[in-house]
Amino acid sequence: MNKVLGMLGLAKRAGKVTSGEFLCEKAVKNGEAKLIIIAANISETAKKSVINTCRHYGVEYIVFAEAEELGKAIGKDSRMVVSVNDDDFKNAILSKIERIDEQYGR
Repeated sequence: MNKVLGMLGLAKRAGKVTSGEFLCEKAVKNGEAKLIIIAANISETAKKSVINTCRHYGVEYIVFAEAEELGKAIGKDSRMVVSVNDDDFKNAILSKIERIDEQYGR
């Protein structure tokens, strides 16, 4: 999990991350978002809204980590939704998540 959060931090430093529900929704609608990361501890209503927006616009999404961890990874307070706005960072993050899943047999 630390490698995924580390990659998210690199994406932030490269200027390829948007955070917060409103700004991430805007990034999805503008076609900037390549991957939406949703905190595991987000409310069901907010989660459903984010997922519906992602599905409507064809943007990949994952539920990963807690809001505090997502925020810390990008140098902010807790964040419920984070948008990765670069294909290379998206692919690197998804690759690391796949390795975690394989390692723990998920």
